[in-house]
Amino acid sequence: MRVPDAPHPARLDPARDDYDDIVRAHRAATARGDATYRDPATGFLVLTRDTLLARGTCCTQGCRHCPYLEP
Repeated sequence: MRVPDAPHPARLDPARDDYDDIVRAHRAATARGDATYRDPATGFLVLTRDTLLARGTCCTQGCRHCPYLEP
């Protein structure tokens, strides 16, 4: 399975002004091995792709970095 590096466009619109900030925050968190990161716009905790991948299946909750969505 190909695991996406960036969020699926259906979960995070690439046209958002803060898209690059979100992708940078996610990449930094995964590089550190963190399970979550703080959304730069809202401050909410967001699960990383690696955390979601470790679950083994999609939870169907609309996660931003779901690795189980088809590209």
